[in-house]
Amino acid sequence: MMSDIVIKTVSGRSDLRRFIAFPNKLFKDVPTYIPALNFDEVNLLSKKNPSLEHCSRELYLAYRDGKVVGRVAAIINRTVNEHWNKKAVRFGWFDFIEDYDVFTALLEKVVEYGHVHGMNEIEGPFGFTDMDKECWVIDNFDARQNISTLYNPEYYIRFIERAGYEVKCKWQQYSMQANQPVPDKVARLNKLIMEKYHLKLVKVKRRKELIPYAWQFFHAINDSFKDLYDFVPMTEKEIAVYIDEYFPFVNLDFVQFVVDESDKLVAFGLSIPDLNGAYKKAGGRLFPFGWYHILRAFRKFDAIDLLLNGVLPEWQKRGVHSIYYSDMNEAAIRHNVHTAYTNPQIMGNEAVKIWETQYHTTPLMQRAVFGKNI
Repeated sequence: MMSDIVIKTVSGRSDLRRFIAFPNKLFKDVPTYIPALNFDEVNLLSKKNPSLEHCSRELYLAYRDGKVVGRVAAIINRTVNEHWNKKAVRFGWFDFIEDYDVFTALLEKVVEYGHVHGMNEIEGPFGFTDMDKECWVIDNFDARQNISTLYNPEYYIRFIERAGYEVKCKWQQYSMQANQPVPDKVARLNKLIMEKYHLKLVKVKRRKELIPYAWQFFHAINDSFKDLYDFVPMTEKEIAVYIDEYFPFVNLDFVQFVVDESDKLVAFGLSIPDLNGAYKKAGGRLFPFGWYHILRAFRKFDAIDLLLNGVLPEWQKRGVHSIYYSDMNEAAIRHNVHTAYTNPQIMGNEAVKIWETQYHTTPLMQRAVFGKNI
């Protein structure tokens, strides 16, 4: 019953710890659920997050009989709304027991927050930026997750559809045999493309050599993703955080930068070792032993996550995607990696077409964000 549900605004460290811990308890027996690191969640949800310079947010916990039964974040990204000429409040970090009343009570708080701030639509699940976890699984709910993707059970989709929300955008994820040989025709085509456009793959031996390209990398993401659903360019402060987050730990063989003759980045690919098992063992905690499991996984792995990839708009539809995909493929063969998993790709974009036409891929799952007018 709705009357026995109490919604409280998160206030203070103890509330924030409960907010972060809730899904770990809810899904502790789900093999495919991957706990986020508590350290990362605190940085995202506290005042340390540079996105709060252009976003506002409120966090809510649902209680029944003194026990936490759900959580949700209400987010307003002013930059996204201005860029896309909309007045939308986002829901994110939305988890709840299998109880429609709990789901409804939490979602009503997000709607209420939106109304207070003059919003007329709601959408999600989203984070503050597109680098945060977003979109729910809508099929194949037991499929393998990435550490950068959201887990959700089937009843989330059943509840959101029952509440009258519609799909706003869909994503597709794939798995593939990572050590399959690069097709001869693809290798020949890549060579022709690089010669025609005077392109080259950057090969670095030291981590510090990546840094000059790191800022180009995220600015290239801003440019290449700018027309994708609800994307908005990252700020300089956000980029600085992501550089610190991603680049100290990458395996240099799985960083692909394609540059032109003036050394300007035109396409990119960034993959990371499969860290799922390490994150499961860590259980959200780096200490006392979480760091050991994660460090070990970076050194010994047989699968990779294709984390980020893209091509600048002026270079799209010239086959440049294939250059860095092929180099990832060759790196996987050298490292005896047997499986690669893509991050969600918006259905219909050029990257999806590459997966579907040039490589032997297996559809893993579809994802979606939902919304409606309020």
